[in-house]
Amino acid sequence: MIHLASNSPRRKELLHQMGVSFEVIPQFAEEVHQLNESPEAYVSRLALDKAIDGLSRQANQKIPVLGSDTAVVLNGNILGKPKDKEQAIDMLLSLSEQTHQVITAVALINAQKTEQIVSKTEVSFAKLSRSMCENYWKSGEPVDKAGSYGIQGQGALFISNINGSYSGVMGLPIYETRILLQKFDIHML
Repeated sequence: MIHLASNSPRRKELLHQMGVSFEVIPQFAEEVHQLNESPEAYVSRLALDKAIDGLSRQANQKIPVLGSDTAVVLNGNILGKPKDKEQAIDMLLSLSEQTHQVITAVALINAQKTEQIVSKTEVSFAKLSRSMCENYWKSGEPVDKAGSYGIQGQGALFISNINGSYSGVMGLPIYETRILLQKFDIHML
């Protein structure tokens, strides 16, 4: 049994897929990119902050808390969740015919120990037109997604190649998460 410091339906789905027993603890960590912070340092810090926040609000601090954060990175710049339609379309067009990185950090902590791991995946997009991006916006899918797309949904139509962890692009790299869970003797499947 673990606690998940996230409300992400994708992370819940992936933990279910792994056969991990968990309860959700909403997290309130502030997601602000600091000056001169690399994308990897940013997601690592946020994953740990989320786990620490979750641990601080539970009575039994022996139960491990899992925090995770994902960033879509193009040419060293983090593409967050879009503020509106135009920003989403601009992001998607910037990804057109480009290869970008998706970096996901996972932290697992309890009162006794802290473990953390990072997954990096390269994702290549096909050529996108403005009308494709506008139609995708109408689906509602880009609204709450870093980089304005979801690989597990219609956003997969834009992807020509992936090198790395599909589940990491979704927001929780299964292989890396399994490694952390084993360090805490958490049973899966």
